[in-house]
Amino acid sequence: MSDKSIQVIEGSEVGFATTRVDALLGWARKYSLFQYPFVTACCGMEFMALASPRFDMARFGAEAPRFTPRQADLLWVVGTVSQRQAPVLKMVYDQMADPKYVLAFGTCASCGGFYDNYATVPGIDKVIPVDVYVPGCPPRPEGVIDGLLLLQDKIATGDRTPAVVKPRTDPVPKDLVSLRRSAEGDPVSEAG
Repeated sequence: MSDKSIQVIEGSEVGFATTRVDALLGWARKYSLFQYPFVTACCGMEFMALASPRFDMARFGAEAPRFTPRQADLLWVVGTVSQRQAPVLKMVYDQMADPKYVLAFGTCASCGGFYDNYATVPGIDKVIPVDVYVPGCPPRPEGVIDGLLLLQDKIATGDRTPAVVKPRTDPVPKDLVSLRRSAEGDPVSEAG
């Protein structure tokens, strides 16, 4: 811990240490997220993959879904939200206990996706505040885990500004690139 978060107060005979309560609560909330999934469309299949042993959301403290919003503090909005579902989404959000967090799962929840019509909400941020946007149609489970980790960092620091998960790029070793070029007969690699 840094010197700013711990202060030793000297008493008459013994000293004791204190820490900022909000920093301690942020740390505790970070690893004890109770999720409420609001699944409306095809992204639900990728959402179910997160609970599988391969991706194992339990290791991040966000495993057990709640069956009522009153017991949840993380709302996963998974998929397209129609105009008729928007009041229900708002009601679910209002029933959650404070502090509450929202993760927009997929392009449809983030911005309406390719549904550019009168019946679809063009992003759930028109209805409720969003903490983390995870783009993709559907987003890969690794990207969703990146979103969850980003949200945990925001919870620990107390940051409530919206954030977007950046796309992953898989590094390609230079040897693999040169091997691929030589196998294809690339004139650039042969001339160099």
